[in-house]
Amino acid sequence: MPNKPTYKELEQRVRELKKSYFELKWAEEELRESEALFRKLFERHAAVQLIVDPGSGNFLDANDAAVAFYGWTREQLQQIKISDINILPPEEIKQEMEKARTNKRTHFEFRHRLADGSIRDVEVVSSKIEAKGKDLLHSVIHDITARKLAEKSLRESENSFSQLFELAPVPMAYSSEVGGYKDATWNKAWYRTFGYAREQAEGRSGNDIGLWVNPTDRSRFIEMVNRQNYVAESETLLRCRDGAVRNCSLFGRFIDKPGDRLMMVVYLDITERKRVDEEREKLQAQLNQAQKMESVGRLAGGVAHDFNNMLGAILGYTELGLLGVSQADPIHGTLIDIQKAAQRSADLTRQLLAFARKQTVAPTALDLNETLEGMLKMLYRLIGEDIDLTWLPCKDLGRVRMDPSQIEQVLANLCVNARDAIHDTGKITVETGAVTFDETYCAAHVGSIPGEYVRLAVSDNGCGMDAETLSHLFEPFFTTKAVGKGTGLGLATVYGIVKQNSGFIDVCSEPSQGTTFKIYLPRHETEAGRTTKMDAAQPAARGHETILLVEDEPMILDITTTMLEYHGYTVQAAATPGEAIRLAREHAGEIHLLMTDVVMPEMNGKDLAKNLLSLYPNLKRLFMSGYTANVIAHHGVLDEGVQFIQKPFSVQTLAVKVREVLDETSWATQG
Repeated sequence: MPNKPTYKELEQRVRELKKSYFELKWAEEELRESEALFRKLFERHAAVQLIVDPGSGNFLDANDAAVAFYGWTREQLQQIKISDINILPPEEIKQEMEKARTNKRTHFEFRHRLADGSIRDVEVVSSKIEAKGKDLLHSVIHDITARKLAEKSLRESENSFSQLFELAPVPMAYSSEVGGYKDATWNKAWYRTFGYAREQAEGRSGNDIGLWVNPTDRSRFIEMVNRQNYVAESETLLRCRDGAVRNCSLFGRFIDKPGDRLMMVVYLDITERKRVDEEREKLQAQLNQAQKMESVGRLAGGVAHDFNNMLGAILGYTELGLLGVSQADPIHGTLIDIQKAAQRSADLTRQLLAFARKQTVAPTALDLNETLEGMLKMLYRLIGEDIDLTWLPCKDLGRVRMDPSQIEQVLANLCVNARDAIHDTGKITVETGAVTFDETYCAAHVGSIPGEYVRLAVSDNGCGMDAETLSHLFEPFFTTKAVGKGTGLGLATVYGIVKQNSGFIDVCSEPSQGTTFKIYLPRHETEAGRTTKMDAAQPAARGHETILLVEDEPMILDITTTMLEYHGYTVQAAATPGEAIRLAREHAGEIHLLMTDVVMPEMNGKDLAKNLLSLYPNLKRLFMSGYTANVIAHHGVLDEGVQFIQKPFSVQTLAVKVREVLDETSWATQG
């Protein structure tokens, strides 16, 4: 038999039993208090809470927040299963419930149907608990419908942004501030414009791929966007994959993104616009220069015409004075000096008239090569032995309609200028050619007209000219020569002659590289005219005929009357066309010659001649002027068959010309 416990052992066991009893009671009390506290928290918590049996899917309990959220009473909720309110398929619900039973805590998202039929997105956080020996789930429900809508809207916005960005017709890029703007994303238009493949540039900065011609421009642009948050326009040069450089205007701004800021950049390729702007500025400069030259020409022509009249009087009176003074007389030398000075002034005036395109000319259809070849000996003497003159004529050149003396003026002036541009030894080349200009060329060259042209080019290997000199090249009195070495009218004369003959000039020059003048004259297709040479000086013939002289400048009228009377003519002098008509009607005898100025008040010379022909059908006519008006010379070109004398003229020239006109027998072409 086992030994009976001693008293002490029994007493010890009693103490242990009492302790276990009280511990159990205390545990039960703590459990009741804990359950009460849980129940209190469960009932009063603002969050929606449910007790779910994962096995059956039934709701065992629900708090007040759940009742308010779902819209059913607590009793109704306890009759509902999780599958009744969940939108997910039963298989997915079962799978999520199994996860909750296996894990102590789980998190998932559902879509729940409420009592009113509305659907809400919910986030469920479930914890496993034990109650009455069963594993239950304590689920806390959060309504995330608003968040889901926001996320959806954000996704749609990002999708729209991505589509707009990728399909935008202009080059665009964006990069992250967090990444230091080194992780650029480029759109299709950017790849197309700059010639990169996506794998060559995606995720790299413009500096990394060598996009920026000047890398500091990139730093300055980022700094501007950081400072202003927006850059409307910033021009820079960007390099394409093939090395070509494009002018671009950049637009930049920030786009806020959760946790980051993106810099958006738009690249506008303005290379073509810049080219067009530069071309427009060039054309505008050409137009401004042409308008300036036209204005200066009008001023020069007006001054020269009035000055020409005064010079005519000076030369006429001087020549008459010389006729009455012997060479032994001391005053004879003085008169010779006056005559020389006046003649030099007349030559300058003639150059001004040529510049102003008011020089009177008698054009003829001529072979430019033949005319130039006839001038070569003169040119050799003009430029000297130290300079090599090369003549390169073009075959089948065609003809131009122009006064031969003007060809001589143009070529002489250009060769003298070329000679002066050459220091010591050098080379001048004169060449001709044929060229045709179309609409495209003429659109870019102010003053040119489409058509066929004959080209005269004079080139030298002299000092050349800079851009500033070229901009003033054809202005009268502009010269780069030392004081006393040039009048500044040589190239102005060339300009006026070329314009008078409906041509244009192109000049190419660089400092130390020489100069080439290219003159383009319209090609003349009619039968060749006969090139006339200046008549040799003839003895002054005397006459006896009656001449009606019409001149509105009193000094010219007086001196010309004296010149004619000196040679034996009877002169009827009139200061106006009206007075000339009155004298013609009152004159009893024959009037053999009408000598009239072209431009006068009341009536021009040509109309006056027509009026007088009704009184004197056999009247011969001689027109005079420092320049001509459109009534007799269209743009300064004298009509064929019309007799003309250029002011100022000498006594000898006048006597020979008057005799020539009076002795002509055929006047059919003068009407």
